[in-house]
Amino acid sequence: MTEPAHKPHFGHTRHGLAVHLRTHDHLPDATRYQRFNKACAIWITKNVGSMTAFWVFTVLAAFVAPSCLYAAGYIHWKTFLTTFGFELLATLILSTWLELALMPAIMVGQNIQSAASDARAAKQFEDVEELRTAVATALDLLDTRTQGGLKDILDAVHGVTLQASQERRAP
Repeated sequence: MTEPAHKPHFGHTRHGLAVHLRTHDHLPDATRYQRFNKACAIWITKNVGSMTAFWVFTVLAAFVAPSCLYAAGYIHWKTFLTTFGFELLATLILSTWLELALMPAIMVGQNIQSAASDARAAKQFEDVEELRTAVATALDLLDTRTQGGLKDILDAVHGVTLQASQERRAP
């Protein structure tokens, strides 16, 4: 995967994976074809993977019901919605196009979103590991038995008090 022209918003992980603010920055965009594919996949994933699209597809599927009922002999009137041509057109749109064309595009969009999420998770993990190390170091320095931390301060205070008490004793 080639590096995009713009710099990543959150830098890079230790393994060199770029961490961007926006999902669509995680795919290569060196050519017009790559930019077009990326934009289409993300747009389809965001818009087809919505409740609005669900309701639109549900209404479209409901238009096929009269044709199926007519073919089964349950209704006897014949209009455009009950003709065989309409049923074939609806089947082409609802079954063939929606299932065979949109699903791969949605999968590509999900792969883009997954790559962005993985990069953000890796960066967050690295940040948490750094914080954990820093907290462990801070707690170690606050331990009264650790050399170089609070122990040195307590030893210095103890030395000053010993020196002050010896000076009081020596008249």
